[in-house]
Amino acid sequence: MPAKTATASKPTHTPTLTALTGGTAIALVAIALASAAGADTVDYAIDGTDYQGYIAMPEGEALGTVLIVHDWDGVNDHEIARADALAEAGYVGVAIDLYGTDAVLEGMDDYRRETGALYADRTEFRTRLAGSIAAVAAMEGVPQNMVITGYCFGGAAVLEAARAGMDLDGFVSFHGGLGTPDGQGYADTTAPVLVLHGSADPVSGMGDLAALMDELQAAGVTHGAEIYGGARHSFTVEGSNDWDPAANAKAEAALMNFLDTNL
Repeated sequence: MPAKTATASKPTHTPTLTALTGGTAIALVAIALASAAGADTVDYAIDGTDYQGYIAMPEGEALGTVLIVHDWDGVNDHEIARADALAEAGYVGVAIDLYGTDAVLEGMDDYRRETGALYADRTEFRTRLAGSIAAVAAMEGVPQNMVITGYCFGGAAVLEAARAGMDLDGFVSFHGGLGTPDGQGYADTTAPVLVLHGSADPVSGMGDLAALMDELQAAGVTHGAEIYGGARHSFTVEGSNDWDPAANAKAEAALMNFLDTNL
């Protein structure tokens, strides 16, 4: 479906190639990644399934790595543009793929099928997130200090990664789904969480945002939120009915502030 800045910093770490979620080891099966400066696709496999993302490298030494989880319609021009903009700002921008190269993405029924399958199987959801992160971490020349961001479905994925305790330097959700599934929580989250959301979002409203802030506070997680008055659900997606350039600009500025503090 086409979401005050946290400021605490966290020491640089090195993500491992094996992630643990729910006590299950997730091994990266294969990596075939672009490593030259510039932009290219990234191809990797998780548990025998092929995935393809996109990477944009900055000129000169990178300030850090920013992972981008796609909206419900998969990796497309929106995520590619975000990765390119991050590279221009000095970061490695990587749009990761959670659907796989065999996924058919031709319309809303397809998008609902793919997102619904992951929402229904949280273990698989986390497997794909952890495997994608490990693939990027294994790429030569990619900084190991990483923040994960995401839009709409991707924003919900970011919060899933945070609840899973994935070893990253920060989590930024743009107009994502904010609800916490039964049996989950933020006790294992070890890095700051930033939520960028519109006040008129009909998918996750202000009550959902308040509940999330309460959860993060109770869990002792450094957190923050920016609310854009009148902005609807997919306010960052140019060409959508919800496109809001003013809110988008503020959200992008908040992201850059967060990256400057936490990477």
